[in-house]
Amino acid sequence: MIPTSYPDAREIARLSARMLLEIEAVHLNSETPFTLASGLPSPTYIDCRKLISYPRIRSTLMDFMTLTVMRNAGLEAFDNIAGGETAGIPFAALVAERMGLPMTYVRKKPKGYGRNARIEGVMSEGDRVLLVEDLTTDGGSKLSFVDAIRATGATCAHTAVIFYYGIFPDTEKRLADHGITLHHLCTWWDVLAEAKASGAFDAQTLTEVESFLTNPRAWQEARQTS
Repeated sequence: MIPTSYPDAREIARLSARMLLEIEAVHLNSETPFTLASGLPSPTYIDCRKLISYPRIRSTLMDFMTLTVMRNAGLEAFDNIAGGETAGIPFAALVAERMGLPMTYVRKKPKGYGRNARIEGVMSEGDRVLLVEDLTTDGGSKLSFVDAIRATGATCAHTAVIFYYGIFPDTEKRLADHGITLHHLCTWWDVLAEAKASGAFDAQTLTEVESFLTNPRAWQEARQTS
């Protein structure tokens, strides 16, 4: 069912950050940084996959995502909801259910046998597709998924995520240059604000995280050379 109440974007961001902290999807460690997929260090890590195990929070965030997309893009803007393999698949299914639309998913690469397909499910030429994922850092993975969608003859001009890092300035431009608008619920800045308000982490950790968020590249370079 399509949600009918519309919290403003600021309240959605605050509540989304609070929920991610509540289920301990947010991990902060300034002394022993995490290693990102890029190989670079980071004092922050977020695991949105945990949301599938928390039905009340999961449902609320999917309502928020549906509301955000409809408010920003339109109530009749899409014909198909596609999830990116693998983390985006359950969230795409939940959004598709709310919007009453078909759901598909996009493989990271052709499966190598059978139809050798990247798109699973029914996606038709001319379909207006919303790509749903759990999060985005610099937007790179979204470009490949969108290209696979467009190769079917469908269009894809929007992607929606629960969490957007919000600290790399070129991300939204990179997506926009590819004809993609990004919709998100909250960022690391929203999480930091809520973590400070709730006392979820000690002050030293939060100070170090804020330093990273303010200038992530400089923080990473210093850690790599130390």
